[in-house]
Amino acid sequence: MAKKELKTNAVRILERNKIDYELINYECDEFIDGIHTAEATGAPIEQSFKTLVMKGKSNAYYVFVIPIADEVDLKAAARSVKEKSVEMIHVKDLTSITGYVRGGCSPLGMKKSFPTVIDSSAEKFDEIYISGGRIGTSIKLNPQDLAKVVRATFYDIIR
Repeated sequence: MAKKELKTNAVRILERNKIDYELINYECDEFIDGIHTAEATGAPIEQSFKTLVMKGKSNAYYVFVIPIADEVDLKAAARSVKEKSVEMIHVKDLTSITGYVRGGCSPLGMKKSFPTVIDSSAEKFDEIYISGGRIGTSIKLNPQDLAKVVRATFYDIIR
C-alpha cells in the first residue's frame, strides 16, 4: 500500500486558497536550524526564510518571516507592527500559542491568525522556502502569494 502524503495545516490553507506551491520533504527527526534545513533540501540559503513569533509591549503576538541566515532587528520589527517593543516568545510557549513545534513553525496555519510581517528582501525572489508546518517539511512558494494568504506586510526587519 502506498504511503499516504501527510498534509499539514499549512498545505491545506494553500490548497484551499488555490496557491501554487511545492512541498519538499527531508529526513529529520528533531530540530535543526534553517541553514541545515536548506542544505538538506537543496534550497538556496538566501531564499530560505524562518518564522519567528514575538510578543509586543501590548501583549499581542506577531509573526515575522526573515531570511534564515539573518537576525531580526527588534526595533524595526516593533516599528513594523506599531509597537513600542517586541521580544521573542519562549520556546516552551511556541506550541501553545501557534500549534507548531520549534523547527516546524510555519507562518501558515497557526492556531490563530496573528499580524504577520515578511522581510522585504523576500520581494526580490519569485520563490521562497518556508517551513511546511512540521519538522521534515518545507514549502516553496511565491512570497506575494504567502503575503496574500496570511495578510502580511513587507517591511525591512533584519539587521
